[in-house]
Amino acid sequence: MSLRRLVLWRHGETDYNAAGRMQGHLDSALTEVGWNQARFAVPALARFEPDLVIASDLRRATDTATVLTEAIGVPLRIDKRLRETHLGEWQGMTGPEVDAGWPGERFRWRDDATWAPPGGETRVEVAARASEVVNDLLDDAEHRQTVLLAAHGGLITALTASLLGLPVTAWPQLGGIGNCHWVELGRRDDVWRLGAYNAGMYG
Repeated sequence: MSLRRLVLWRHGETDYNAAGRMQGHLDSALTEVGWNQARFAVPALARFEPDLVIASDLRRATDTATVLTEAIGVPLRIDKRLRETHLGEWQGMTGPEVDAGWPGERFRWRDDATWAPPGGETRVEVAARASEVVNDLLDDAEHRQTVLLAAHGGLITALTASLLGLPVTAWPQLGGIGNCHWVELGRRDDVWRLGAYNAGMYG
């Protein structure tokens, strides 16, 4: 059987999340809350019975993924193509700091998937590199049915929009993904369909 399902799982809370700072490629660490979020999500994610977990090489995603793979005994692969959007000069800043230096540009970035922060990436570019990972899985002779990608909120929304074939102008209509929440996509007749969006465990 070929790949039939993707689960796109966002990492747990980080120190930058807690401080309201934009991370991008900065390698922030999970907080204790983030570690607990990952542990709490394991039973729900285990029910997907993933054959493989692939994580971004940024440690917030790798650490989150490891909580799952160690609990259920599934192989873990690391792929830097799953990194979060590079935010250029905005990395490490708070929203108000960005607004002070680039008035109105943060809203432009949110509303236009083809626009990038200064020195950074567009969401279209992020989706393109993440889609390479998915295409590799579709071409893989291992014929895995379910794969979980442990990644980042911005990448997950961009990849979801791209795989669903949404017009680029509609990408900003997808909401954000909470820490340790996930998207489920099923594939049938060579078409990806959305099964769940921003799903998660609460408690």
